Amino acid sequence: MNNVTIEGTLDLSKKRRVPKATRNLDAFLVEPGDVLFNATNSPELVGKSAFFPGHREPAVFSNHFLRLRPHAGQLDGRFLARWLTLQFQRRTFEGMCRQWVNQATVGRDSLLALEIPLPPLAEQRRIAEVLDRAEALRAKRRAALAQLDPLTQALFLDLFGDPATNTKGVPIESLGNHLLFITSGGRGWAEFYAPTGSRFIRSLDVRINYIGNDDIAFVVPPDNAEARRTRTIAGDVLLTITGSRIGRVAPVPVELEGAYVSQHVAILRANHQRIGPEFLSFFLSFDTGGQRQIAKAQYGQTKPGLNFEQIRRFQIPVPPLPLQLDFARRIAAVQKLKTAHRASLAELDALFAALQHRAFRGEL
Repeated sequence: MNNVTIEGTLDLSKKRRVPKATRNLDAFLVEPGDVLFNATNSPELVGKSAFFPGHREPAVFSNHFLRLRPHAGQLDGRFLARWLTLQFQRRTFEGMCRQWVNQATVGRDSLLALEIPLPPLAEQRRIAEVLDRAEALRAKRRAALAQLDPLTQALFLDLFGDPATNTKGVPIESLGNHLLFITSGGRGWAEFYAPTGSRFIRSLDVRINYIGNDDIAFVVPPDNAEARRTRTIAGDVLLTITGSRIGRVAPVPVELEGAYVSQHVAILRANHQRIGPEFLSFFLSFDTGGQRQIAKAQYGQTKPGLNFEQIRRFQIPVPPLPLQLDFARRIAAVQKLKTAHRASLAELDALFAALQHRAFRGEL
């Protein structure tokens, strides 16, 4: 399932193989021009689809997929895959699937009962070509953005060394020794949601070293001590402490000062004379640093979580403050590039969405 992206493309960077001698293997071969429809997945991911252009070795598909083979001369596979991806993005399949615990499925008959616009084959191919070119531009922008993450890791390793081995001999201390304040959001914020107001930061907004701005939420908070306790200031570090997104961490930028956080997000307010927010956030996000400790500290098998005492006990390196500030300056330059790439990607995403809608209304 993970080889099909939500954008409707195939990602074959990770492959699994089955023995050639597997019984009835030929019945599950995928041929060039086929479309793979992810019929079983979690409710929000069921319906991912991708066109199969062919591969240098034989390929088969898992039982989570339906293989669709269009009639030659009637339906173009790339056109079909793009139309299915548009339905996925419209959450059509989420609305029509059968659900049980953490799983959902779209039946073969339900899928085949859907009606698809069917212009002449040449027009289908033209539409698919336009959308493929637009998707290629989006893919290049996503790839450029992804390359910036290894750069920030390299900057950290260059200045501070690998946290797992601490070859630079940086002093290691408990995080709690450097926290001025730690809290998390309260319950019951739903009643204060509003179209405008103060920014409300949920666990889904906390990414890796930045706070996302997709589908943002606002609240008009009550004027009480509980609300004031969960109000952020610039330089706070936010850490998700419950649920599937546990361990995501990001510093609060100046423009988000005064935001409020949900019960799934902790506010870590460090002594900035010893620990800079950018350094703290990045260390906590590092696989061999904070993430290893977060994974070890999680409690609860059905709903993982971190408590404040566990967070205080995290062991962190405490390099000289000038070195941390140098790291923050370098990271700021990289973040500026990321911001530009994200803005460009958002524009491409909006253009692609418009192209899709026009394409299947016969207006492209």
